[in-house]
Amino acid sequence: METHPFDQLLLAPDDIDLSRSPLAGQLGVETYVLGAFNPGLTRLPGGNLLMMVRVAEALREPIHDGHVHAIRWEDGHYVLDAWPLEHADTADPRKFMLLGGGWKIMALTSLSWLLPVELSPDGTRRVAIHYDKAIAPQNSLQCYGVEDARISKVGERWLMTTCSVSPERHSTTLYTSDDGLAWVFADIVLDHQNKDMLIFEGLIGGQYWAQTRPLGDLYFAYPPGSAWRAGPSINLATSPDALHWKPHAKPGIRPHAGTVATARMGGGAPPILTDEGWLTLWHGVEPKEIVGIYRTYWSLLDRDDPTVVLRSGEGPLLEADPDLLRPIEHQIYLRDVVFTTGIVAGDDGFIVASGEGDLACRITHIPRAAFGLKP
Repeated sequence: METHPFDQLLLAPDDIDLSRSPLAGQLGVETYVLGAFNPGLTRLPGGNLLMMVRVAEALREPIHDGHVHAIRWEDGHYVLDAWPLEHADTADPRKFMLLGGGWKIMALTSLSWLLPVELSPDGTRRVAIHYDKAIAPQNSLQCYGVEDARISKVGERWLMTTCSVSPERHSTTLYTSDDGLAWVFADIVLDHQNKDMLIFEGLIGGQYWAQTRPLGDLYFAYPPGSAWRAGPSINLATSPDALHWKPHAKPGIRPHAGTVATARMGGGAPPILTDEGWLTLWHGVEPKEIVGIYRTYWSLLDRDDPTVVLRSGEGPLLEADPDLLRPIEHQIYLRDVVFTTGIVAGDDGFIVASGEGDLACRITHIPRAAFGLKP
């Protein structure tokens, strides 16, 4: 496994004080932090970094009295829903599937909210945890939680995409900020099952650009001998205002037919502009058991036409590191997962934020040479 100048966990479940959670005192049952992970990353005006951490707050005993339970936001407070156990598949600790619907119907054993965690300018130590600035569900389209923030600074404004989860839709929502710390809900921006939305950190031709990743259960086959594999891929969209998005006609980054390591893919960190083009970090998933093996890869896109891939790394940039999780081995429920969600420029390269094992926040320093960029 490749080594990096700095590669450590900066936040783990036991670092979260649930007495300051948005859910505190409302459910009447015990909860715990299933994971504090998948952090958006940005630099604040004073120079410090900010991680926007997904806190998955889960029921300690989701199954009791012959039912499996889910947490749901409703009209400003939180409630528990009970489903008969014989109607549910509980094989995955993060969720349960309801049987007999004719299509996949899912509910969660946790509810996610977002917690701002301030770091030193180099990202090597925590400075403050801003519980007073936490972001929690505030309307019905978020009733099962707010997940996986990605932060981009475009001009003097910060933009944060999140995944909002509800029975109404599994959508992308947008928050905005004037300082990177206090956030305001803007609106829903992408509809059902279009997630992993990453806004480029700068305009291209006067337009906002974003990577998106629509999901579905059906994909059409590429012809025999094609270089591409059918399945989830990274698409592109443009907008005049970051609220109203139009899908781009040309494809973005697609899975290659020659490997199963990226059979499923999606965006990771928002594309950041370098001297040679847009650097984009994305995840590839190799099929294995229920979840698969998640790794981080990179590509460099043309600065004027991001449908053009200039070059990509030959192998993974980051892989899951069991040694990092060894001190919290007792809390592990998934292995082989690293999910990169943020990047900022550092003094000698880039500071990259990832979720490790859907459990903790990992910060990695990666030199420019790793991407073939000049110092």
